[in-house]
Amino acid sequence: MDDLIEGYRRFRAGTWQTERRRFEALSRLGQRPRALIIACSDSRTDPQMVFNARPGELFVVRNVANIVPPYGPDEKPHGVSSAIEFAVRSLAVREIVVLGHAMCGGIKALLDGAPVEASDFVGQWVRIAEPARQRAMQAPPEMRQDMCEHESVRLSLDNLMTFPWIKDAVEAGHITLHGCFFDIRSGILERLGADGAFHPIPD
Repeated sequence: MDDLIEGYRRFRAGTWQTERRRFEALSRLGQRPRALIIACSDSRTDPQMVFNARPGELFVVRNVANIVPPYGPDEKPHGVSSAIEFAVRSLAVREIVVLGHAMCGGIKALLDGAPVEASDFVGQWVRIAEPARQRAMQAPPEMRQDMCEHESVRLSLDNLMTFPWIKDAVEAGHITLHGCFFDIRSGILERLGADGAFHPIPD
């Protein structure tokens, strides 16, 4: 905990001082993020850092393997879907980005099975992305991890379109969906193009 406290002190001495007026405005006026980012919980890929965003600019939802479940309201709790609903219906974001990344442990669990020490919830969660795994299994073994990481982004984008109020907003031109992939080894961000392939974004 001591190192976290030291980080807080650096925040107070640095970021808080430079962004203080922005925080004060956000506290008075409320948040108006321009984008919803659905990313992985992996500690090595921070959407705020990748997009160099300032406080209040991004509404971020993080979970294992950046998975969006299909629309399916019922009496059970739905953490990811509730965050998506709040961002879209209450905050009226105009952009939704699904951000995948290289060397994803959640995707590895999808391909190889959840580790024994994380078997209560992880295995059931990543099975939502089973269609991505099936597509990746058609590739040579050495390419399956990378392919499944990219396929999971495509699947989450497809699942977003099962939410009726997202589908309506996309078709009306009020919301745009984007797929991105961050390679933590190179720092390169790829974007899903209209041709269905991921392309590196030039510096």
